Amino acid sequence: MGEAKVGTAAGAPGGAVAIGARYRSHTCGALRASDIGGEARLSGWVHRVRDHGGVLFIDLRDHYGLTQVVADPDSPAFKAAERVRSEWVIRVDGAVRARPEGTVNADLATGEVELYAREIEVLSEAKELPVPVFGEPDYPEDLRLTYRFLDLRRETLHAIIMKRLAITRHIREAMHEAGFNEFPTPILTASSPEGARDFLVPSRIHAGKFYALPQAPQQYKQLLMVSGFDRYFQIAPCFRDEDPRADRLPGEFYQLDVEMSFVEQEDIFQTMEPILTGMFEAFADGKPVTRGWPRIPYDTAIAKYGTDKPDLRNPIEMADVTEHFRGSGFKVFAGLIERDPKVRVWAIPAPKGGSRAFCDRMNGWAQKEGQPGLGYIFWRPRSESLTDIDSKMLAWGLERAQLEGRTEAVEHLTEKYLNAIEGSGPIAKNIGPERTAAIAAQLDLNAGDACFFTAGDPAKFYKFAGLARDEIARELKLVDESGFHLAWIVDFPFYEWNEDDKKIDFSHNPFSMPKGGREALEAAQAKGNEALLALKANQYDIVCNGYEIASGSVRNHLPETMVKAFEITGLSRADVEARFGGLYRAFQYGAPPHGGMAAGIERMVMLLTGCKTVRDVALFPMNQQASDLLMGAPSEASTKQLRELSIRVMPVEKKA
Repeated sequence: MGEAKVGTAAGAPGGAVAIGARYRSHTCGALRASDIGGEARLSGWVHRVRDHGGVLFIDLRDHYGLTQVVADPDSPAFKAAERVRSEWVIRVDGAVRARPEGTVNADLATGEVELYAREIEVLSEAKELPVPVFGEPDYPEDLRLTYRFLDLRRETLHAIIMKRLAITRHIREAMHEAGFNEFPTPILTASSPEGARDFLVPSRIHAGKFYALPQAPQQYKQLLMVSGFDRYFQIAPCFRDEDPRADRLPGEFYQLDVEMSFVEQEDIFQTMEPILTGMFEAFADGKPVTRGWPRIPYDTAIAKYGTDKPDLRNPIEMADVTEHFRGSGFKVFAGLIERDPKVRVWAIPAPKGGSRAFCDRMNGWAQKEGQPGLGYIFWRPRSESLTDIDSKMLAWGLERAQLEGRTEAVEHLTEKYLNAIEGSGPIAKNIGPERTAAIAAQLDLNAGDACFFTAGDPAKFYKFAGLARDEIARELKLVDESGFHLAWIVDFPFYEWNEDDKKIDFSHNPFSMPKGGREALEAAQAKGNEALLALKANQYDIVCNGYEIASGSVRNHLPETMVKAFEITGLSRADVEARFGGLYRAFQYGAPPHGGMAAGIERMVMLLTGCKTVRDVALFPMNQQASDLLMGAPSEASTKQLRELSIRVMPVEKKA
């Protein structure tokens, strides 16, 4: 094939390339009907080879797409075509022609044309594949990660990675448009207090000392605000030695890191909510995205959903029904309430779950979770009950009467409700029909519905209640999976009780400002631990479909307030100066009020691509045991390396 006939120059990615190109005039996704009658040179991977009546069809693939190559026995390239196998890399020269009538592939961008091969050059042969690319069969994850370079050739995963790049590009452009500047920050730094273990890097020059990889650019971005800059952002690498899970990579990850000066919490919300809403809408493939995100206080999230990361696609909202059990015949709950003022009884409604079989199944699930069981009531119509519509109208009228404080109306409607449906199950039998009816009225439950109950100190059982809520919704298929439901979780506790160390500790970000500032901090300290644990912070998370995708706060920019906050956790002024000296010193030279947030890139991409794990949206992730199977990390250090770093490895005791 003459070089002068090969293609024309084109600037668009995936189109024609320069005249005389050694490997290709076009990419495998570029040829169209307008190219019929011309010549082309393509290079790529052999996706598959098909033999139809002695005519060979080669699907040739590169980053940009796929083109069908044809070689018949009359083609000078036929013998070479007979040799090629899947995933060989070849160059093909040939004529662009229309596909025969009835063979056009409408699902393929190049589906109207094919390349009649005149010359094939093998550029690279491939051994038999340990992980097939064509057809994308299911293979064990560890095998896929060992051969990740093959895994990434698969169309689905390849597209996911490209979508990730498009998402980060969209974010970067949106941040620039909003007036933010992209500042790089150091990778080698000092230990940071983000809540995870640091990855340490030993220093050769400073024997016996270590750098740390940043868990986040937290302190640097605050220092940028003190330095007089404003509106910082970065798609930042973060390193945390955490246990892996489906939504968390074990070593490194990326986050959209943001900081702003002279802002309050609402300023940050008004700035970032439209940016992230726009990003979700741009990549949601038409699925609905929440606009005007609700602001849910932390305490409300725990009480309604059993988690500070609620999946708002699940319509179930839990409720406090303690008073219905106080002094009741259900002695287990009544006794707990009488003995401990902290005890609450929470109800988990189960719409359309009103059968004994379902209730027993949920009780069995609770036992598998290590609980003694899950008490329940299910409602059924009385023989002379109201219609379903009448029952709903009755529940609505009762709710209005309760809200308006019309006592007589409440009593009258409750009596009618009592006559409409009846509760079944051991709890209903023990608390009596009036209390059972009152629970149904409070939760707007009707015949065919059920309700499950858990009791005790909410601090000890709320997580289980949240799991039960999710399980009930899954079993009853109540979760609307068609969209992205976003919300702010606000008013986090500033402190929490560290049960292991038996002391007060930070609940969220230690650099956050407590609500009310130093005055509120000192007032709470004077009242004791209970008041400290009730103290709220200017801290917030963004949640989407049951995942925390971002976290942030308005920062504590006053050095004495910072010292006081740390002193309550047991760290002295000297400890603060030693651990966070750069930040502490900077705050003494005029620090502006500032705040920000960080959003996890992998988690957002995971949600937008429908993946079940963040490992499927990362190029070369570690496995669930924090091992890089492709590169063989972590690995042992050589004696020479250890000697240069003044390190001696201690033998690890084998676990019994």
